[in-house]
Amino acid sequence: MQMSMQNRRAQRRNRQNDGPSALRRSLSYIRSYPRLAILAGIALVIATTAQLAVPQLVQNIIDTITGTARDQAILDLPPALLTFLNSQGIQTADLTAEAKTGIEMAQSALITSGLVIVLFAAARGIFAFTQTYLSQALSEHIAFDLRNDLFSKIQRLSFSYHDKNRTGQLMIRATDDVERLRVFIGQGLLMALQAFILLTGALIILALTNWRLMLVALPVLPIAFFLFMLFGRIAQPLFREAQRRLAAVNNVLQENLAGLKVVKAFASEEREQARFGRSIDSLRDQRIRISRTLALLFPTIFLVANLGQAAVLYFGGAQIINGTLTLGEWQKFSLYLTLVFIPMGQLGFIISLMAQASASATRIYEILDAENAVTDKPDALVLDEVEGHVTFSNVTFRYFAGGDPVLTNINLEAEPGQTVALLGSTGSGKTSIINLIPRFYDVSDGSVTIDGHDVRDVTIDSLRRNIGIVLQETTLFSGTIRENIAFGRPDASDAEVIAAAKAAAAHDFIDGFPQGYDTPVGERGATLSGGQKQRIAIARALLMNPHILILDDSTSSVDLNTEYEIQKALDKLMEGRTSFVIAQRISTVLNADQILVLDKGQLVARGVHEELLENSPIYAEIYYSQLAEDVAPDAAASA
Repeated sequence: MQMSMQNRRAQRRNRQNDGPSALRRSLSYIRSYPRLAILAGIALVIATTAQLAVPQLVQNIIDTITGTARDQAILDLPPALLTFLNSQGIQTADLTAEAKTGIEMAQSALITSGLVIVLFAAARGIFAFTQTYLSQALSEHIAFDLRNDLFSKIQRLSFSYHDKNRTGQLMIRATDDVERLRVFIGQGLLMALQAFILLTGALIILALTNWRLMLVALPVLPIAFFLFMLFGRIAQPLFREAQRRLAAVNNVLQENLAGLKVVKAFASEEREQARFGRSIDSLRDQRIRISRTLALLFPTIFLVANLGQAAVLYFGGAQIINGTLTLGEWQKFSLYLTLVFIPMGQLGFIISLMAQASASATRIYEILDAENAVTDKPDALVLDEVEGHVTFSNVTFRYFAGGDPVLTNINLEAEPGQTVALLGSTGSGKTSIINLIPRFYDVSDGSVTIDGHDVRDVTIDSLRRNIGIVLQETTLFSGTIRENIAFGRPDASDAEVIAAAKAAAAHDFIDGFPQGYDTPVGERGATLSGGQKQRIAIARALLMNPHILILDDSTSSVDLNTEYEIQKALDKLMEGRTSFVIAQRISTVLNADQILVLDKGQLVARGVHEELLENSPIYAEIYYSQLAEDVAPDAAASA
């Protein structure tokens, strides 16, 4: 039943995220900026209307010129011919008078028409600029909103989502995919509206000018539209695949930059260069495939358009010869016919942008619509300051539905102020246990409670504000040491930051830097040693003054002397706090109130050091193996 519901939800998301549907959803962001959208639309309509008016003015000029030439020819008739025409009952005086009047009026008509054309051209230029500026501003606002929504969603998605998705792919969707969508909204969408107005207006004027001649050109349009629609269906999956391959390139690049030291240490530059080369070769091949499709489309469209133009030339010429079409009307018809073919040419570019935007919108909404495995309930409580009573009741946990459990039937209770140590071999489930306390993941079965509240019944933010965490993998952010220590409390005073640093045995080395607490840490803390980064991470957690403290092997990157200093500070600071400590060395947890021994996801022993040494073979094996390791260097040194 549950699987069927999940399948239905997946099918519904797929329908919402197909190219056209995802693109329509993206365009809904326009509603947030109605003023910009309306003003851009008005400017476009005015600019396009000005463009549509020009051919009519051109006809007036040409008809005036041809009429003037006719009038001048009448005035230049020989006197004998005029006498003959008078004898035939034709009033040549009236003809010459009309001709003189026409010539006199032609000059002012030409000047007026020319000035009006210039005014229309200026209006078109001004409003085209306004439309372009406003549409670009609109698209930038929408891109800003999309990137914010994506970043917020990525931040809120649970660890299980990030376990299955690569960082490079997420980055490319928040950057390149959003940019492609922005370009369509800023250029393609307004261009499509302009093409529609031009095409509709030009066809109406053509019908009113000469409907018989318009029928000659009309068959070209459905053929062109069919070709464009066919191209859109072919191009969209091609662009989607290109974005996927671009994400693969970005992922290789991101991994290599992050692991550059490892690459150099293993002299793997050539192998990684080859791997990167394969990824960009794949992207290049896909881009060439797209270019080949575009290269085939446009010549085909122009061929169809030229066939229509040729037909119009033939039948229009016949009408001019028969006297049913003036030269000015023909020129106007030709210009309006050009305004019909211009949108057809634009349509190819629009379809290309739309195909790219549809593919990118699909990828964007795959993130925005991703189901979060860890969310707040609608009626979630805000967890106030806690005492720190933590209980695991029959907890079973799987990282993925249907996978093997990594924790099985775990029961434990930590009283407020107790220190609970977790020991076990790699993969025994230690980190999985501490991941469940702040709800990095949710239990598969059973429950985790804090002060009697199931962690799933309280808000995530309020839960994590009560927990200080130092993870095994230390992460620092670009900025100063002070900013990193105050990461959880940006408003902390300098005195509080220094106190936390002293408690973590970090103040002395920080004070030794020329810039002290204003020292930049570099990307991912590259300018600091492992032990220094670890102590800053500890200070960051302690500044939160949490009632529950989680230390995931937090002394693994320091030497014995530094470990001793940190451990003394931690022993003092863990007083009054419920602390969960993962440590590889038993010496760091000998004084814990509870020591939990895990093996293959099960809690196999618990107690204090003396009890476990006597009753737990696994604990005794760990203890004596570490004792032997510690004794061996001393014996070698004595020898």
